[in-house]
Amino acid sequence: MTEHADHRYMQQALDLARRGSFTTRPNPMVGCVIVKDDVVVGEGWHVRAGQAHAEVHALRHAGAKAQGATAYVTLEPCAHHGRTPPCYQALIGAGVARVVVACEDPFHKVAGRGIAGLREAGIDVHVGVLRSQAQALNKGFISSARRGRPWVTLKLGMSLDGRTALADGQSQWITGAAARADVHRLRREHCAILTGIGTVLADDPALTVRLDDPQAFVPPWRVVLDSALRTPHTAQLVDGAVPTFILHGVTGGQAPRGAEGIQVASQGGRLDLLDCLTALNDRGVHSVLVEAGATLAGALIQEGLVDDLVLYVAPKLLGSAARPLLVGDFASSLTAPPGLRLVTAEAVGEDVKINWRSLRSESECFAP
Repeated sequence: MTEHADHRYMQQALDLARRGSFTTRPNPMVGCVIVKDDVVVGEGWHVRAGQAHAEVHALRHAGAKAQGATAYVTLEPCAHHGRTPPCYQALIGAGVARVVVACEDPFHKVAGRGIAGLREAGIDVHVGVLRSQAQALNKGFISSARRGRPWVTLKLGMSLDGRTALADGQSQWITGAAARADVHRLRREHCAILTGIGTVLADDPALTVRLDDPQAFVPPWRVVLDSALRTPHTAQLVDGAVPTFILHGVTGGQAPRGAEGIQVASQGGRLDLLDCLTALNDRGVHSVLVEAGATLAGALIQEGLVDDLVLYVAPKLLGSAARPLLVGDFASSLTAPPGLRLVTAEAVGEDVKINWRSLRSESECFAP
């Protein structure tokens, strides 16, 4: 195969992987395309955790045509017995001659073993085709494996002058209907939605996904950082409709019915934010969308725990008396490196959605 063909078929495999965007968690999204004599003879993607992996679906589709073919896989084939058998063995058993892998699997039970097993069986393995795209697709899974914490996306809505609410706290609605609908699509992409007790007491949010789109998805869990366990028993968050976790610092404390309490490290009434993320990671939460007030948002940024910053900017001016976007001290110099790179900027209705990504997060998670 030529380099151009390798890129073309791997892009097809990535497109297949994205079909599992809302249903595979906590497993990664994976796509597989099997090609023989420059013809696609099999394709598949991982649909849901616990079900067959992408390679198995593609091999079933290809049947006997997999013999001597090339398999394009967006993530290193698994090498361990989980709820399904190792995929690298399935590829060997099918008689494929070549395997092209977009990126290595950093999960400790795989971590190169799948690639090594294929090579030991005499299969030609090429690694790194469209690696960056494949890593970005599964940034939460990779963050969990490499850093032991979820990928954190901080979502904020603001006016043109960087304000989030009027002086009296009124914030509904700064952004328009199109932006609010887009936020629900953003929620659908994450394992959990996290907020602080201040937001719960002020707004009583439900933090559920509400879309007219009938596409299947696994509802994200809900998380409240509540150091003193002040979440009301009447809060919408504890209605039992979606698993909800209350992270707190009270020894022997009880969360409201409909939620699970998790005690984490705290000092002076402030929760250890990294310990909070680690506790979520231990429960299979690999990506977190934060929808919180200025204090918690600022603290996460100051501690270097925000990987993606998503801003919805509305064409409104609220003035100096209105509430700020963030609370905290940040850059000490205007000449300091920004630490962020622009990922996307797009119009959403009358508002603008901007996504910046932490350069540090990319280096920690996406390095070869």
